[in-house]
Amino acid sequence: MRSELILSTYNNPRSLALCLESVACQRVRPGSICIADDGSGPETKAAIEAFAAAHPDLAVRHLWHEDRGFEKGAILNKAIARSEAEVIVFIDGDVLIHPDFVGRHLALTRPGRFATGSLIRLDAEATAAVTPELVRDGTVFDRRWLAEHRAIRKLSTWLKTRPFPVPVMALFDRLSPVTRALCGANASVWREDLLKINGYDETIKYGGQDKHLGVRLNNAGVKGVHLRYSAPLVHLDHPRAYADPEKMRRHKALIRAARKNGAFWTPDGIAKG
Repeated sequence: MRSELILSTYNNPRSLALCLESVACQRVRPGSICIADDGSGPETKAAIEAFAAAHPDLAVRHLWHEDRGFEKGAILNKAIARSEAEVIVFIDGDVLIHPDFVGRHLALTRPGRFATGSLIRLDAEATAAVTPELVRDGTVFDRRWLAEHRAIRKLSTWLKTRPFPVPVMALFDRLSPVTRALCGANASVWREDLLKINGYDETIKYGGQDKHLGVRLNNAGVKGVHLRYSAPLVHLDHPRAYADPEKMRRHKALIRAARKNGAFWTPDGIAKG
């Protein structure tokens, strides 16, 4: 099957460059990489061009639209519509993915089944300490480094570092009582299943758009599986000036409604109307 890694970003070239370093370290590489850019400036373009020049063996496309505020759903829909892949792995441009991340997703995702995971969150101080060298040598996924930088504070986070072999962690994935709610920074979906529900609802901005997508996938018969503990992912800290409490309340209401009415198609997705 042909795969594509779709990576969303907005005006955070440092995190994006670190993220792309982790993408280059994948043991199983995606067939292509799409950087879905929600209107970033020239620094982001320069970071992408530098990465593409350093890795000519990787197929990289940069999909950009004008900055109109938080329009992540719209740029992701464009990326889905133009993709030629069968399976799409989604991450954000502010995460670092373990070398086995893409391979683990591709091992689990099937038509009618999406895979989704979780995050190990760094604070601002730990984020500032991350360097390309620490990404390339895998230090950022090391439990001792994460503990030293206060990223491991409870058992569930420790388990996300994959302390045991993959078959053991896969068992933890299956036994996890956490709802299989789609996390847009750590997910993979068959492209035909995304087209079946018309992609993201573009009326939903920051706060709930990924969860809404996951609910509609469930309504369409596409069920989720966890790789919560078997595909480590580290999240870099950043401000969220675009968060709007009123809009987030609206989005939560839309998620509740979708769960209740069983609808899966959105008229405000890839195809309009």
